[in-house]
Amino acid sequence: MRIVVVGKESPVYVEAAAGAELRFVDSLDDASDLFGEMEAVIGRVPPPVLAKAPKLRWVHSPSAGVDADLTPEMLASPVVLTSSAGNGGISLAEHSLLLMLMLDRDVPRWMRAQGEHRWDHFLHSELSGQTVGIYGLGNSGIDLAQKAKAFHMRVLGVRRRPEQPSPYVDELCSLDQLLAESDFVVVTAPRTPSTAGVFDRDAFARMKSSAYFICISRGGIADDDALLEALQTGQIAGAGLDAHGVEPLPPESPFWSLPNVIVTPHNGATSTGTRRRSQEIVAENLRRFVAGEPLHNIVDKSAGY
Repeated sequence: MRIVVVGKESPVYVEAAAGAELRFVDSLDDASDLFGEMEAVIGRVPPPVLAKAPKLRWVHSPSAGVDADLTPEMLASPVVLTSSAGNGGISLAEHSLLLMLMLDRDVPRWMRAQGEHRWDHFLHSELSGQTVGIYGLGNSGIDLAQKAKAFHMRVLGVRRRPEQPSPYVDELCSLDQLLAESDFVVVTAPRTPSTAGVFDRDAFARMKSSAYFICISRGGIADDDALLEALQTGQIAGAGLDAHGVEPLPPESPFWSLPNVIVTPHNGATSTGTRRRSQEIVAENLRRFVAGEPLHNIVDKSAGY
């Protein structure tokens, strides 16, 4: 059994895949001599390589979101695709709360005052008693719900499969209700054909003018032009954006300089914990693949995650 791993050599992976031949490469091009023989790849597989790999049975995406992996060729292929879903849930939930706190207490105002050595003492809000609406109740969404409850917040949620357990969520609701009642609307859903562009002009118009929009999962779920207009006109109070429609966010983007926006460079899940959990997910699936057991985190290609 031959498995190609795009990344640094890992004794943990070698141990997990005992009995298989692992080759670690910096780029999949470095394993071109194995295209005809490899049965699994840890890393993204572009369509030209997919066409040259008749024995390929399993591909593991290094990301939790797989929109970049789901090419038409991968969608049509019988190859099983798994993801690293769950690796960054904790870190993304923490980042969501960070952005919520920074916006709610106007931390940029304090930072400006600090830079000017100016004592700026003002009345601010607190998260306790406010409502957070979470769009997408996967790993990061549920973890955020738990953390929000620790801050004494009311939690609303929208999820694709409402029959699944939603601990720490006070109420599963429609998107209309979430928009109308939330003080913070947090997007933790993957970008799929059904979520792309959901937050359009109409959606922002249905939010409270005092509410904040936060996106930590994928850009493109919000229409950037509609979001920009809502922020510039005061339709909503502000935004915390870690995921953007275009990445890297271009230097000329107006989002950088809006006083009611906090921009972070899709960095919310870049933590030591995320890296460790990613390795654990890969190692367990390597063990399962070699042993012929069912894999974890199998992607529903039709759903997009």
